[in-house]
Formats: sequence, C-alpha cells, structure tokens
Amino acid sequence: MTSDVVHVDIPGNRDDVLKILKRTGISGVPVIKNKKIVGIITRKDLLRKPEETQLGLLMTSKPVVIGPDMELKEAARMLVSQRIRRLPVVEDGVLVGLLSVADVISGLAQLKNREEIKDKYTSNTFALWEETPLPVVGRVMEISGVDAIPILDAENKLQGIISERDLIRNSSIEDSVGVSDFSNGTDDDEWTWESIRDNHTISFGISRVQLPNRPVKLAMVRNVVAVPQNAEVSECALKMKRSRVDQLPVVNGDKKLVAMLFDRDLIRAMCNDRSE
Repeated sequence: MTSDVVHVDIPGNRDDVLKILKRTGISGVPVIKNKKIVGIITRKDLLRKPEETQLGLLMTSKPVVIGPDMELKEAARMLVSQRIRRLPVVEDGVLVGLLSVADVISGLAQLKNREEIKDKYTSNTFALWEETPLPVVGRVMEISGVDAIPILDAENKLQGIISERDLIRNSSIEDSVGVSDFSNGTDDDEWTWESIRDNHTISFGISRVQLPNRPVKLAMVRNVVAVPQNAEVSECALKMKRSRVDQLPVVNGDKKLVAMLFDRDLIRAMCNDRSE
C-alpha cells in the first residue's frame, strides 16, 4: 500500500481536488472528516458533474475499506468484484494507507507470471479520429464507461491514447452567470405591485469543469507503449508500472490495433478470477 496518502478534508473545495489530480496524476483521493474517511472523489466524479462544487455531493460516500493485514490476493479480489480502483486501508478507524490497482500491478510485475494475455485479459475496443473535439471525447468516455480511448489518423493508424488523466490535465474552471426566470407568465401591467411580485429573475454564479474545444490530437499521449497478443501477464504489468499507464493497446503481427489491456482486467491474474 501507499502509506503517505494524499487526501482532502471536509469542508473543502472542488477546485483544490482538481489541482491535486492535475499535479499528481492520480485518479482519486480519499475525503476525510474529523480524521475519519467518509468518501472518495475521483476524476470520473469531476467530469460527470462538472457544475458541482461541494465535496459531499461529488464524492462516493461510505467507501469499501480494508485492514492493513489483509492478504494482497484477497484485496485484488475485492478490487475486481467491486469494480473499484482503490481501497483505503484503515486501522482503529484511522486512514493509514491506500491500496490502488497500480499497487497491485507493481506486485504482479514481480511474480513472473508467464500466462499470455490473449483472449483472457484483453477487452474489445473502439477508437476515435484525431480531429475529434475534446468535449466530444469526454462525453463518449462518459457514455461508454471506458477510462482510455485509442486515437487514429485518417489512414486508420494508431497515433495516440487519450485517458481521463489527460482530460483532467487539459481541463479548466470556467465561471459564468446563470439567470432563473420566476415569471408566472401573466399580462399584468409591468408597473403594478402584482406584476413586480409575479415577474422577477434571480442571477447566480456557475462554476464548472470545462474541456477546451480543440482536437484530441493536441491532448493525447503520442508515445504509445503497445504489446503483442502473446505478451505475458507479468511482462505487461512491468510495462504498465515503468510507463505509469493504466492501459496498453494490443496489436497484431501487422501492428494494427486489435484490443486494449486495462490494468483492472490484468489484476484478475493475481486473484485467479477470469470472470467478466
């Protein structure tokens, strides 16, 4: 586990969370109140609710937690079965660490597992054109539920990868003013007290996480680390660890994209759970 855990406190600010995610590249942070963990905030939460600023409404409350003595294989099973990316480690009610999918990948890289990834841990994938605007990429990522999408050029050649991490890195906070109209639609003379009561508006501030309207090719990662279909489990885990990525494109003998290998699927090799 990671012992020095980056976290945020309630009451807190969404903008501070965004700064932390941008600076560190991590995908989520625990939320602490009165020295106890009360939730988790992730990149997905910020992208899914771009106008929400309150940590209590953004976070996933009552997260699944584990103790420091749990075996790594059992923790990996929990990550797989719960479909989550991190497990806060709690002792005597206090947060003492965090076990993430990346931590399990580091352990998997040391096991010398020679099992091939083909048809066991890879996922079907789709790709986007390199000129696709970033706001569209963000919406496609939200609808599909994927964490990363391969990017192709006009000749269908793999040019890069865009991930949630890249979207957060390119995002900004945009402040604007909204107006609510509480008019009841009557035709009363506008100078009567009745009309003043029934026709009024309220202005309010809006602060939202905004993606710039520019093509994905300007935000994607170009130096893509890919693996062949017969790559071994521990070999792939080591490449993920060294490159600090959550996914690897899988290519065939012609170096054409055929699938994706995500870290959350690869850790099933740790817990011997090959179910979908």
